[in-house]
Amino acid sequence: MPSLAQELLEQKDQTIRLLQEIDRARRAFQASEQGRLQALSLATLLFSLLGRTQAQVAELRREADSLRFASVSVPERATADQRLLRAVQQERDLHDALLRAEQERNTAQQVADHAARRIRTLEEEIALLKSNVTHLDRDFAQADGQLPVTVGRTDTDDALLDDVDQVLLKASSVLDREHEAVREAAEEIGLHSTRSGLTLSSELFRTTPNNMPPGGAEGGVPGQRSMPSGFDRSRFIGVATRKIARGEDCDEIILGLCRATVPTFADAILLYLLDPLPIGDQQPARWVFRLRRTDCVPPRGRGLSALGTGSSESSESKEGVFGGEGTPDSGTVDCTSLTAREDLALRLISQASPQVELLPNGRLAEVLRGVRPVFTDSKGTLQALSELTYTETMSEGHHAILAPLRGKRRVIGVAVFLRRSDNDVFEKDDLQVAQQLSSHAALSIEKSMMHRREAAMASELQLTMLPDGLPQLQGVKLASRYLSASQSTRVGGDWYDAIPLPGSRVALVVGDVMGHSTTSAAIMGQLRTTVQTLAGLDLPPQEVLHHLDEQAQRLGDNRMATCLYAVYDPVAHRITAANAGHPPPVLLHRDGTTEVVNLEPNAPIGVGGVDFQTVELPAPPGSTLVLYTDGLVESRTRDVWTGIEHLRGKLSGITQTMSTKVPLESLCDDILDIAGPGDRDDDIVLLAARLEGIAPGNEASLELEPRPESVRHARRLVRESLAGWDLTELEDAVELLVSEVVTNAVRYAERPVSVRLLRTDVLRCEVDDDVPRLPRLRQAGPYDEVGRGLYLVQRLAHKWGAARLSTGKLVWFEMSLPAALPTSEALADTANDLPTP
Repeated sequence: MPSLAQELLEQKDQTIRLLQEIDRARRAFQASEQGRLQALSLATLLFSLLGRTQAQVAELRREADSLRFASVSVPERATADQRLLRAVQQERDLHDALLRAEQERNTAQQVADHAARRIRTLEEEIALLKSNVTHLDRDFAQADGQLPVTVGRTDTDDALLDDVDQVLLKASSVLDREHEAVREAAEEIGLHSTRSGLTLSSELFRTTPNNMPPGGAEGGVPGQRSMPSGFDRSRFIGVATRKIARGEDCDEIILGLCRATVPTFADAILLYLLDPLPIGDQQPARWVFRLRRTDCVPPRGRGLSALGTGSSESSESKEGVFGGEGTPDSGTVDCTSLTAREDLALRLISQASPQVELLPNGRLAEVLRGVRPVFTDSKGTLQALSELTYTETMSEGHHAILAPLRGKRRVIGVAVFLRRSDNDVFEKDDLQVAQQLSSHAALSIEKSMMHRREAAMASELQLTMLPDGLPQLQGVKLASRYLSASQSTRVGGDWYDAIPLPGSRVALVVGDVMGHSTTSAAIMGQLRTTVQTLAGLDLPPQEVLHHLDEQAQRLGDNRMATCLYAVYDPVAHRITAANAGHPPPVLLHRDGTTEVVNLEPNAPIGVGGVDFQTVELPAPPGSTLVLYTDGLVESRTRDVWTGIEHLRGKLSGITQTMSTKVPLESLCDDILDIAGPGDRDDDIVLLAARLEGIAPGNEASLELEPRPESVRHARRLVRESLAGWDLTELEDAVELLVSEVVTNAVRYAERPVSVRLLRTDVLRCEVDDDVPRLPRLRQAGPYDEVGRGLYLVQRLAHKWGAARLSTGKLVWFEMSLPAALPTSEALADTANDLPTP
């Protein structure tokens, strides 16, 4: 019994200790969270005030310039110059205060995160004792943070300058107070301070009050932190490589490397990369290195604007805060005025060459062949640094590391890590850190370049699988759009096509292969080629889908696809379509009403054994047929039929808001709005066809028996039709060509021959018969009695061609309308060119 009581007392004491630790951890969390919010609010305020101050500097500079050329007294000019210098100094101080506020916010965030994790751990331990001890009431006060200062003036007089001075004084006081509070909170949860900082991590407490190094050394510079003696290099490498790995492209990886190393590991960094970067097994044509980025902590007393740091190109300086006579007007550093302790890092940053060509026998080439980081502590390595930057370094020692960036196959760049002379020198173990960082960055850059090349190849593959352009056809206008699923997934199985068919018809095709990969794109290309071949045979839609289904099964298992195949006849104003598991098209009428074309859905391509059904429907002139893939109407938040109803509503709304007929290209852009911006769940294909048709009065046709005397009936049809269309100027040429084509048809045909004339923006003649063999143009000999008919057609017609039909063949030719008719001299020249027997 006594042992049980003793155990209960021990558990109770343990619970009390845990609750006290939770109390301390919560106070630490509240203090650090309050410090974070204060720093964030102060940074927001300082950023706003900085913009106003920059505008004030510009205004005061214009005022001072105008007074120099005005007839005013010397004291008045001196007052204006003094006000300008004061504003410039305030701008620099605001830069420094903003940097410190951001660093204090990061520090407080790390302490708060650590405190939160500590609280969760302690609460889990208490939960294990919950069944044996009584719960103790806990009441913790909540802190309430407020913005310390406000700014209410926007003018440019001395009162605003006074306001800025007050804000800077209060900001410094607030940051000092919150820094001490966060430090106390960190120590309260076991993050004890040492001579050179706290031991939480390599990134914690980069700043101290007034941004001085720990211990209050007088030689500190803003944002600089000496490396602690107990610096955990392994943890730093882990943190830095994670920052580098977050980058998706070359620029982001470079930025991650710079932010990971400055100022934690180095005071400055220069990063050179091969230009252009080789990919895979490519060999550089010339070993030229380009300065891609520089980064450094600001020099003492100069603020952020003293250097053009963070440049994505070379060291291009940003617009600074200097101005007036005798002062620089840009952010470059005047290296002649630098102190000896700032010379090495800042001279390299400000004077480094943006591009350098590697000398095969130079010192830099030797360092790169060694592929290991080196100190610039010898004459050879100093010369290598000079060859890289085209600058003369001033001192030797372990204040610079030259680190080759080696990928899998070759060196692709060079990183230079620098520390100022007043900072701790690099140690021997820092060479291993530099090697880890440079190797990780080089491999990440190579991987990003490989991914970029693969994405470009996949995108090119996708584009080559799709039509280069849509054909210009009579009686129908076409427009299309293709959108990939996302920027990272640029390939897929969606495709579309518009295939001219005999008889002025057109086949409209939209399909979707399952998946989003290069395999899907390759299968899509094979199916699209198959459709084009089948369409060239003039097979009906259900037969096209049937043969396409067989081809998909021959390509392999699980080669699934949906497809919609529709044939539009502009003369008959009819649409014949068959569907294989694809979303139905939408028909937009001229009055703005819409209807979903009722097609039998059938099974997808690749299933096998499907009896595809064909539907024929009228196509009113002026209506628009919209074909699409499911990516347009289906997403995670809506099903297909909800999306189709949304599409119908969108089409109706577009036509009702337009007083005239909506241009087809604009209609496609408006339709894509329903998909929304950003990444999509699936590829989107859109094919819109404006079905204008050919009016019955612009068509004339005749069926002829396969007898020689039928040719005169064909000539009579030409004369009567052209006279009715007021195209008598074409009569001689068209009558001659029709005679030649019809003569060839009736000579070999066994069934009736059809002749049709169509008038649109050209005059088209079509002759079809039951003979499958296509005519070929050949040069007739001097004594040949045949072989000159097609020669005449080629010389006199604007275009001509021949196509196979399921029942034979069709030969056609087109003639330009009278505005571009051939002259009588051209006809005479053609007759003279004909070979004579």
